[in-house]
Amino acid sequence: MTEETLAELGAALGDLHRVLRRTASQRTGRAALPDAQVEVLRLVQRQPGISVREAAERLGTAPNTVSTLVGELTSAGLLSRERDPGDRRTVRLELTDAARDRTAAYGQHRSELLAAALAQLEAADRERLLAATPALSRLADQVALQR
Repeated sequence: MTEETLAELGAALGDLHRVLRRTASQRTGRAALPDAQVEVLRLVQRQPGISVREAAERLGTAPNTVSTLVGELTSAGLLSRERDPGDRRTVRLELTDAARDRTAAYGQHRSELLAAALAQLEAADRERLLAATPALSRLADQVALQR
């Protein structure tokens, strides 16, 4: 593993993320949300009812930063905040229907883009990429642990 190979992998993953994000957002007819807001939405989608403090810990971000992002997403109609009945000091986060619709549309467009692009590749490349999916997920988990 050389520095050049690592740089190429990072660049390829970054390029793929950016082009998918930009193109899928354009196809939905909506402006792309900032990455930080998308991270909060994805976390709440995976863990409905998470608190702001818990979200900050999982994202490796200051609670006031997450609180600001939550405020922006709430104002945009994408998150709802509810007081925890067991601890009124704690706010629990949930996606709104608008956020669910938006993420579903984005996911559909992203899947269509990936499917069309994969179909244009040679079968061997397509198979190698699809076979690498579990390893790429584990790689993302390992990078997240190193924050």
